[in-house]
Amino acid sequence: MAERDTQTDADDPTADAADAPDRDALPAAIREAVPDYDDTYLDRVADRLMYSYDLAADYAVEGERFELYAEMRMETQKQFLHPALNYANHETEEYLFARRVRTPTVGQVERLVDLGHAVADDRVEGNEEHYGTDVTFVLVAERIPDDVAGFVDGFRDRTLLKFGYYGHYEVNLIVVAPDDEQIVDSEAAGPTGAFRLWEPVEEPTEGVLSRFARRFWR
Repeated sequence: MAERDTQTDADDPTADAADAPDRDALPAAIREAVPDYDDTYLDRVADRLMYSYDLAADYAVEGERFELYAEMRMETQKQFLHPALNYANHETEEYLFARRVRTPTVGQVERLVDLGHAVADDRVEGNEEHYGTDVTFVLVAERIPDDVAGFVDGFRDRTLLKFGYYGHYEVNLIVVAPDDEQIVDSEAAGPTGAFRLWEPVEEPTEGVLSRFARRFWR
């Protein structure tokens, strides 16, 4: 069973270059793995995502095409004396799909939610080691209509697998109008900051891996 529950915070040519990661400082193997997007805004978003995600351009899923695709996989585990003696392994994954639209509609957003469930049905392997999977959709728009903002703001769609014994998956939504410096996201959307280019990236007080590790050790 899915639980459904529904924030409003482009290309900004005046943005300080210091806010963006420096690709030239990265190893060549990492730089070459990041696609060049025929879209300045998405190219800069990719500069923020590339440290945590594997990226692709012009990606198709279930007959739908997206200009930007990002994928992240993590595994956490507890160890006893030696790394080979590990237990309580947990896998976490995220799939992110982003594309441009002129003016999104509630119907378009609802279809993305349905697409998110189709992606999860195809990719999520429910088992004792699976902790959670996020399927996140981003629409980059010219403007955000009020009804779309109202639908996305606070939206939540979380599905427990085997009553949570096999973890869960979550469908997340983000709609951004870069020219208006406006963004709205669903309650559990994680990568919203990467699309808020008009603000500098905030340094986390602790790494994402340590946050997951702390969750499982408690």
